Amino acid sequence: MLKPDSWIKKMALEFNMIKPFEPRQIKDKNISYGLSSYGYDIRIADEFKIFKGFRDKEILDPKNIRPDLFEDFKGDICVIPSNSFILARSFEYFKIPPNVLALCTGKSTYARIGVIVNVTPLEPSWEGYLTIAISNTSDSPAKIYANEGIAQVVFFESDEQCDVTYADRKGKYQSQQSITLSK
Repeated sequence: MLKPDSWIKKMALEFNMIKPFEPRQIKDKNISYGLSSYGYDIRIADEFKIFKGFRDKEILDPKNIRPDLFEDFKGDICVIPSNSFILARSFEYFKIPPNVLALCTGKSTYARIGVIVNVTPLEPSWEGYLTIAISNTSDSPAKIYANEGIAQVVFFESDEQCDVTYADRKGKYQSQQSITLSK
């Protein structure tokens, strides 16, 4: 069942499901973040890995991604080159309960300029900072603002716990503390 804001607030405050947790939607002059009706709008941290590309059009291999294909960058604004992508991490740290699955989708503010956010599901008993892939599908460079909203996480709670959680499987991205390349 999709969970409302009161459940999300309780889980964040009592069980550290989201840390730090913003109990209301923050807008001001920011791209919004914080608690929403049926989800939580996450922020993006100020750490990025900018894809540098290839000179010889080498094939990208998710089983063997080379760290030298990325340039590390830290700052309040990250510019994604046209038709390229970056990796980033969430500002928030997550601890997903064993009977909860969360899905993440990009914010429309970015989608309207051709910036697409991709995050895989937050599985039961997974914890860590999210590694976020952000693609710029336009022919122009695009700005990403650190410490502001980037995506929304929606939480689904089951009345039963799954048989094998992400932690039980000893998932390879458990407790990640930084932007993590494919393993």
